[in-house]
Amino acid sequence: MENITVKVNGVEVSVPKGATVLEAAHAAGFEIPTLCYMKEINEIGACRICVVEVNEGRGFRLVAGCVYPCTDNMEILTASPKVIESRKKTLELILSTHDRKCLSCVRSGNCELQKLCKDYGIEDASKYDGANNVYEVDNSAAHMYRDNNKCILCRRCVAVCAKTQGIGVIGANERGFKTYIGSAFDMGLGETSCVSCGQCIAVCPVGAIAEKDYIKPVLEAIADPEKVVLVQTAPAVRAGLGECFGLPIGTNVEGKMVAALRRLGFDKVFDTDFAADLTIMEEANEFLDRVKNGGKLPLITSCSPGWVKYCEHYFPEMTENLSSCKSPQQMFGAVAKTYYAEKMGIDPKNIVMVSIMPCTAKKFEIGRDDQNAAGVPDVDYSLTTRELGRMIERAGINFLGLADEKFDDPLGLSTGAAVIFGATGGVMEAALRTAVYTLTGENPIDFPEVRGTEGIKEATYNVAGMDVKVAVASGLANAKELLEKVQNGEADYHFIEIMGCPGGCVNGGGQPQVAMGIRNFVDIRAERAKVLYNIDAEMPVRQSHENPAIKALYDEFLEKPGSHKAHELLHTTYVKRSIN
Repeated sequence: MENITVKVNGVEVSVPKGATVLEAAHAAGFEIPTLCYMKEINEIGACRICVVEVNEGRGFRLVAGCVYPCTDNMEILTASPKVIESRKKTLELILSTHDRKCLSCVRSGNCELQKLCKDYGIEDASKYDGANNVYEVDNSAAHMYRDNNKCILCRRCVAVCAKTQGIGVIGANERGFKTYIGSAFDMGLGETSCVSCGQCIAVCPVGAIAEKDYIKPVLEAIADPEKVVLVQTAPAVRAGLGECFGLPIGTNVEGKMVAALRRLGFDKVFDTDFAADLTIMEEANEFLDRVKNGGKLPLITSCSPGWVKYCEHYFPEMTENLSSCKSPQQMFGAVAKTYYAEKMGIDPKNIVMVSIMPCTAKKFEIGRDDQNAAGVPDVDYSLTTRELGRMIERAGINFLGLADEKFDDPLGLSTGAAVIFGATGGVMEAALRTAVYTLTGENPIDFPEVRGTEGIKEATYNVAGMDVKVAVASGLANAKELLEKVQNGEADYHFIEIMGCPGGCVNGGGQPQVAMGIRNFVDIRAERAKVLYNIDAEMPVRQSHENPAIKALYDEFLEKPGSHKAHELLHTTYVKRSIN
């Protein structure tokens, strides 16, 4: 590729021809602030926070650095007095229509607009106050709320919903001063075919959209002496929670997380990984049963509730391909309120099951039909990684100073196969480990072809003389592309893993928000996934079928994978939904 030379604040740097000013500045060690820009997704140059001065031989002038292409020998100034003054004025204008209730905002201290205002010394936030639009908060969705009074019209949420997820249930309505982000015909988000993935929350720079917070009822349950409050944590949470406390992306905080949960007052701290192993036992059995007995293929995983709801809305004819297995979150709740309750002599009605998830769609999932194995909801409250971070902070727990602690037994025992569930391809790899063992008696460990953050991955494995064709997709736009090929006869698979969020649960809509200035240049999906693969590599047991706690569960309670009792407790049904 041809390179050109530019000067950024006097620093000479070589960049590929066609690179933007933003990319050139990054290469030279300078960061240009942005609010609307998302690499390859939302390159619209709308917010004007990224303005810089450039000289291409005709004198310096202001341009939008995120979209303006470099030319050979261009001079770039990223922080001149003229640039600083322009950015300050833009921030003051944004603030003129922004609900500035920062003290009570969920994003206070982690708000990209707030940080910019501090960086640029905005002292008078009301400088351009005048006429304003007032909006009702949309609380119609099960998992989140939308507050357009805080929206800065950056359109990141619109872009990620339409392009990354291929859904597009929100967009810019009206024109000019009346422009606002909303759904068609002003429907509440809960009335649309939103799949609750929360990717819009993950990219919002301010507090205009956020998950519904259930910290208060969880704390009330913990304070109730008649309740036994159990907590389970998903694999990806341990790979993201540390970011809430300033640790680098890709830090494993499993031990500190367990210690913090005990200090919050939970009666038992369990690991959703236990139920991930259980899911593999049921799903691998289901896959082999369909292959041997002519069942509906390809079998498609059902661990991701955002993907399941997407399938119900957009590919309802393929709900028969979905595995009937509940997700690990729901399986865990079902086991906790049946098997564990029986062993401990606890009335299931007195158990409060709390899950800590990287996912906002889990908040929707707990309210689905057919998720009540013990006659009560399998899971009572699902909190995001971010909510757990806030709980720990509010409790005054010195997270970074905690010594590592271990999960409680027996529902805290798991394998390496379970922990990789949090990364795209992990469910497939875990299932293959057990399926191959069941058919051949061999214990293969690694299936590198299904690893990595690519949106779509394919592989063929010869198992017991049969070529097993598999595919993995993450991000719903990729899922759509893959499934359309299946429907059109362009692709033929036996087993498909789909995760609703790009990169899998490590990049879930409930994970800590990362400023776009970092997301645009660091693959946070890969960094967090490394945590899980490193844990897997160090685990003494790496196959779900070798988990001693899972063996005991079947011996004492469930009999065998796919048994009548297992189906009653661990499997579910789906709904064919319309598109709104």
